[in-house]
Amino acid sequence: MAAPEIQRLMEGIMTSTDWPVHSPFAREHYGRGLEEGRIKGRAEGRTAGKAEEAARMVLLVLTARGFDIPEDARARITSCTDLDHLETWLTPAATTQTLHDLFS
Repeated sequence: MAAPEIQRLMEGIMTSTDWPVHSPFAREHYGRGLEEGRIKGRAEGRTAGKAEEAARMVLLVLTARGFDIPEDARARITSCTDLDHLETWLTPAATTQTLHDLFS
């Protein structure tokens, strides 16, 4: 086949409605990892959002009770990503007499 014929053949394939050409295997598996990644990313985002909100609630309760929250305590609370840990701080935040008691 001459070069112009090959070029026309390739252009015909590329402009067809079946492009991109994928094997049955590729059609079945293409994008599967992307969707799994999106699902995982959404779940991680929800978990991070819940942790941020729990940290905000701990700080809100302490502030409402009149505590002056030092920057190191604020950083400790806001950097915590363990939702269970943050939730265990929430009840004592409502009853503690000192910030030291909250963390011990």
